[in-house]
Amino acid sequence: MTNSVYRDLWIENGDVVLDAGRNPIIITDAACIAQDIKHAILESGLAVELVAERSPTEISDIEYRIIMLAEMDIRIVPGTAEITLLEDGRLLSASTYEFGDVKTWL
Repeated sequence: MTNSVYRDLWIENGDVVLDAGRNPIIITDAACIAQDIKHAILESGLAVELVAERSPTEISDIEYRIIMLAEMDIRIVPGTAEITLLEDGRLLSASTYEFGDVKTWL
């Protein structure tokens, strides 16, 4: 394994992702940070609020709270997080101090 600062199991759809040999896949550094932020958003309940909300004003408020939550991570550069609305959904992107930009779907 290479020298990495952060390591974690890759979780997708609430389950550990396995390779062809049925071993857990390990993610590192930027991917690990993105996954941590995604899990923080899911655990906060903000993702559920965002899906349930129809008011554009309330949606903006929830997106702001998600951005603030992401920027509370000490690995994220404050003021760099943003949410972009795309055809496939919302994409949260932010810059890290050590690994450049990270992105995760909401």
